[in-house]
Amino acid sequence: MNQPAPPQFPILISTMNDVPGCRITHVFGEVFGITVRSRAFGVNFVAGLKSLGGGEITQYTKMLTDSRNEAVGRMAQMAMGYGANAVLAMRFDCNEIAQTMSEIAAYGTAVYVVPADQPQQPVQPAMQAQSPMQAQQQAYPQQQQH
Repeated sequence: MNQPAPPQFPILISTMNDVPGCRITHVFGEVFGITVRSRAFGVNFVAGLKSLGGGEITQYTKMLTDSRNEAVGRMAQMAMGYGANAVLAMRFDCNEIAQTMSEIAAYGTAVYVVPADQPQQPVQPAMQAQSPMQAQQQAYPQQQQH
């Protein structure tokens, strides 16, 4: 019997609006993760040549896969900064910037879920939401304040 793969991110992330068998006890609000990647000149050149013959351009596929994972990871960090254990209704947005960069954004709603049969309990003090700025600073620690 096959075992399910371990979760890639430290909290539940779902494109669904609810979790079967669970109930939402607290909604923290919108969370997001963004990354912008530049395509190297060499990759653009090779991709241009390859596009003449058709087929998948694996360099771009890898870059976009890595970008999506990074954006989702940042979104998860922001959600955990609020005290959430799940992000629901997760979506992606992708844009091109100056024809050389790709922006990937992952966003959703940070929530706290518990099994449906667990008795109703108030939100614990450790789960009280941080300010949006504090949660964003946790998700993007390398950013400097201006």
